[in-house]
Amino acid sequence: MGGREIAFCVVTMSITCPYCSIKNEASAQRKVIISYGSFRRKSDSKQLQRLWCKKCERSFSLATLDPCFRQRKRFLNPFIYQHLVSGYSQRRLAFNLKVNRKTIIRKFLFLGRYSYLCFLQDRLNYPRSGEVEFDDLETFEHSKLKPLSVVSVVESGSRRILGFRVARMAAKGLLVERSLKKYGPRKDERRLRRRMLFHELQDFIHPQAIIKSDENPHYVSDVRRFFPKAIHKAFKGRRGCVVGQGELKAGGFDPLFSLNHTYAMFRANINRLFRRTWNTTKKPEHLALHIAMYALYHNLYLIKNTAS
Repeated sequence: MGGREIAFCVVTMSITCPYCSIKNEASAQRKVIISYGSFRRKSDSKQLQRLWCKKCERSFSLATLDPCFRQRKRFLNPFIYQHLVSGYSQRRLAFNLKVNRKTIIRKFLFLGRYSYLCFLQDRLNYPRSGEVEFDDLETFEHSKLKPLSVVSVVESGSRRILGFRVARMAAKGLLVERSLKKYGPRKDERRLRRRMLFHELQDFIHPQAIIKSDENPHYVSDVRRFFPKAIHKAFKGRRGCVVGQGELKAGGFDPLFSLNHTYAMFRANINRLFRRTWNTTKKPEHLALHIAMYALYHNLYLIKNTAS
């Protein structure tokens, strides 16, 4: 895949007993954790070493320390991951692979959680960003009467995704009356999630950074609260392109190009964010996992491949 590989079955080389957490350090080789034969794993016929902990007197193997421990179809993980961040739906993927859809769902949940941990870890490898952009991307769960908002912060120029949050919001416009009648009042979580994201990113954005957004009046106070020394530049919102994914702006210079281009890629590669689609999000937390999968792929591979 180029760059840093996204590995889902990495065995840690610092051997630690999973039961009593005793490490076999170099100075005490073969004194606490010792070899205890080997076995052939049934799922992929790989030969694995078995180990024995003298302290707790229990056996384990290198596979016990693997994130994919006890997965019977771990060989599907890279394939499922690459297709879920490339516009495939879970149902079509299950059909093509000839596996049960529940298998794809279980793999999706595992890959989403693991991708989020890798995304957080990868974020530590970069210096503080000096110029960032943020705004909301609107979608919905199950029905347009139950809208969702995705707030993301993207580094200007590189288009690296620094963080994101998914928030519920109330319906607006012509859908308000129908939404209230069918689903009742709906809590607006956008400000809470935006503040949670800003608080999380204080260590990753330079205190005197340039922060760009549109002229949403709710943004000003939050930027001042979490980045008091930063320069906040607000730009008037513009209509999206008639063609394409609708996030890129029609004609002229776009001061929020990095963010809008990234959101356009969201809609092009995450099937539940497609426009005019029946691949809808049923749970906001699953949308967050899907975005985590794509954000990791975007940062580690897509923007690096485009730059080269």
